[in-house]
Amino acid sequence: MKNKLLALGVGGTIVAILCCFTPILPVVLTALGLTGLLGVVYSDAVLLPILAGFLILTGYAIWRQKTQK
Repeated sequence: MKNKLLALGVGGTIVAILCCFTPILPVVLTALGLTGLLGVVYSDAVLLPILAGFLILTGYAIWRQKTQK
């Protein structure tokens, strides 16, 4: 469970960073035929809180591993 939580946090952080700072999200949504979602999803009001949440999750997983040793 400990490693899964850390993997989820790190993986989510990497995906959120890629979507925030590169144009990968519009390319993926266009390829999937979901271009109508670009106005809603591809904004800082959505992506930055998701990034913050995954960073907090990663920090919690690391803290939990250190306190259990």
